[in-house]
Amino acid sequence: MQYFLTYGGAEYYVVLEWVAAATAIVIAISSLDDLFIDAYFWIREGYRRLTVKRLFQPLTPEQLVEKDQQPFAIMIPAWRESEVIAVMLETMVASLNYRDYVIFVGTYPNDPETITEVERMRRRYKQLQRVELPHNGPTSKADCLNWVIQAIFHYEELHQTEFAGVVLHDSEDVLHPLELYLFNYLLPRKDLVQLPVVSLERNWYELVAATYMDEFAEWHGKDLPVRESISGMVPSAGVGTGFSRHALLALCAENGGRPFNVDSLTEDYDIGLRLSRLGMKSIFVRFPVQYEVRRRSMFGNERVTTLEMPLCVREFFPDNFRAAYRQKARWTLGIALQSWRQIGWPGSLATKYLLFRDRKSLVTSLVGILAYVLVIHFMLFYLAALAGIWTVRFPPVFADNPWLSWVLGFNLAALFLRAIQRAYFVSRIYGYEQGLLSLPRMVVCTAVNFMAAARAWRVFLQNAIFGAPVTWDKTAHFFPTADQLLARRRRLGDLLLTWQVLDHGRLEEALAEQKKRDIPLGRVLMAQGWLDDETLAEAIAVQADLPRCHLSAEDVKLHADDMPRALSVRFRTISIGPAPDGTPRIAVGGPLPAEALLEVGNALGGVPRQFVARESEIASGLRLLSEAPDQFTTAEHGNVPLLGDVLMDHGLVKRADFEHAIADYRPERDGRIGDFLVARGVVTREAVEAAFEEQRRQAREQVEA
Repeated sequence: MQYFLTYGGAEYYVVLEWVAAATAIVIAISSLDDLFIDAYFWIREGYRRLTVKRLFQPLTPEQLVEKDQQPFAIMIPAWRESEVIAVMLETMVASLNYRDYVIFVGTYPNDPETITEVERMRRRYKQLQRVELPHNGPTSKADCLNWVIQAIFHYEELHQTEFAGVVLHDSEDVLHPLELYLFNYLLPRKDLVQLPVVSLERNWYELVAATYMDEFAEWHGKDLPVRESISGMVPSAGVGTGFSRHALLALCAENGGRPFNVDSLTEDYDIGLRLSRLGMKSIFVRFPVQYEVRRRSMFGNERVTTLEMPLCVREFFPDNFRAAYRQKARWTLGIALQSWRQIGWPGSLATKYLLFRDRKSLVTSLVGILAYVLVIHFMLFYLAALAGIWTVRFPPVFADNPWLSWVLGFNLAALFLRAIQRAYFVSRIYGYEQGLLSLPRMVVCTAVNFMAAARAWRVFLQNAIFGAPVTWDKTAHFFPTADQLLARRRRLGDLLLTWQVLDHGRLEEALAEQKKRDIPLGRVLMAQGWLDDETLAEAIAVQADLPRCHLSAEDVKLHADDMPRALSVRFRTISIGPAPDGTPRIAVGGPLPAEALLEVGNALGGVPRQFVARESEIASGLRLLSEAPDQFTTAEHGNVPLLGDVLMDHGLVKRADFEHAIADYRPERDGRIGDFLVARGVVTREAVEAAFEEQRRQAREQVEA
């Protein structure tokens, strides 16, 4: 016991020295690999600046837009994405200026929440298709994508068309407006086109989430361009990847109609390797564009800034330690372990080298955390010696081996270069403050990657030894708010163009008619038969950022006395009762002006929350409250406009005159609106009769239809 107390610490220190030597050698080998990539990147960048970038005019956004549009399919696998899929689709359709595309979302029959959200969006967007898998989930992302691909081919057959390419996205992706134009320019000349992926900006204190900013900034800013240049092989990132139709058909032929490998957790990485083996052309494209971002400093100052960086896919990555290491464990398991077991070391020497670079993380992620542990141990021994606690020490093991000092010095210099480059690539996208913060976050990265490698090894060995299944370890997704994206409210006409329910010619004609008659654009479009009121209600709700509601006769009757009926008629609004917290709620065809909202709020005893209902429901509700108390029809059974709408739509009364008169209208006192308007001299009896006849004509047509 006395020996252990006296010499145990000294012997433990000797063990630490041997472990430190082995660790230093492994780190030095990995650092040599990293330095080769660094040198290759900077030499190549310098050469390109002196030659290619001087001799050739860069491609411009205008040139992208000028190229004739080819049809594209966008595929999105969705398992338990009900919280984000709707807003992602909204943002995607609102962002893309491209017209010729169809979105395919794969869902599982045992995920009704996601199905409900996708169906809600499908009623809104004519270019959206939902693909239901024939079996329950979760299976794997690859399995979901394989069924989506089959649905895309079936759609081509059904509609006698061929997509020039298929673009892969996830339900948390934020797209750039020019994305499809860029794919349109490159496909099908290229078989795989990969866009950079970056993390949306995080606050300085979100250490775990911010590590994704650091790693993707350097990986997609430096490593992927080098990989493409060395081997010509570009791995898919799983998002922002465009495949040519030719590539997908070749993959299907190779694997029995299933282009994605269902036995891999990283089917995206796997598909890049397979396309390379088939001799397909891949490209990692960096096309500079401008982004407008909101940036918050460490001191709380916030500013909106415009920066130039490659057109990319942006998204939020996990913001807690457990979710982060589990996601990275899935990547490590698929990229390093499963690919090693399934395909070995194929391809050219360059491809083998890059496979080694991908797989070395199985060791370096474990060794990295060991290095921190060793540093802490040596510091504790040093402090113990200073305090006189540790007095017995054997001669240093490597005292006569200066090569280890050289190795340690080399590792220190390599770490310094690694930190400088990490800060540079992060600063280029997120600013110098985040660049400086990336240095202490390197410790967090090491901890996350260690846990990921440890979990990947555990899952792999359990599968190899005991046959434990390797399942889809899904990551919870988050989508940025409109404020975080600096989203701007779009005009109704622009929104309908984006939704592909209207073309430019009809919009221009409707706008001219709107100006001529001074009536809402939606009513012009409906009167022409170019728009149904369900789509109009959805568009108004999106434009005004208001929730939807559906009226029934029971709703109208139940809350008929909540507010004066004259006020309902005047502002085309109907009370639908209070919310659980007592806040009044009203159904509207469109958002009320501030003064109208105030007046309605005074009548209801509080500022009401507005819900957008279909125009037919509002019309029927008002008719129920005033003109015809026993009638309530909606667009499903008929959509006969109100008398006042007919009069204005046909130019029989001016909008200003009608609104001025209706402000004094009281149903219980004045009776039918037509008689009231005639009595006030606003309109002639002949005009009212003509309007009644138009109502009857529309009613007959809808009954016959």
